[in-house]
Amino acid sequence: MIIDTKSIVSITEANQNFSKVARLVDELGSAVIMKNNVPKYLVIEFVKADNQENASDESVMALSRKLMEANKEAYEVLAK
Repeated sequence: MIIDTKSIVSITEANQNFSKVARLVDELGSAVIMKNNVPKYLVIEFVKADNQENASDESVMALSRKLMEANKEAYEVLAK
């Protein structure tokens, strides 16, 4: 994952000034909260989280086809 350095906030700063984190999410689409200089939390809009959970039928079918083609021999053995 590529992290925009403008969206990084320390956990101390997030704790003391959560409105800054919310503004970053509004402006940049996400905010990364660091703990001990390591990315620990990702804050995104609720709508984006909901959209990421649901894969479209087309993408699921495309992935299924790709997996079946890549593992054709295994599927043929299992079908016997």
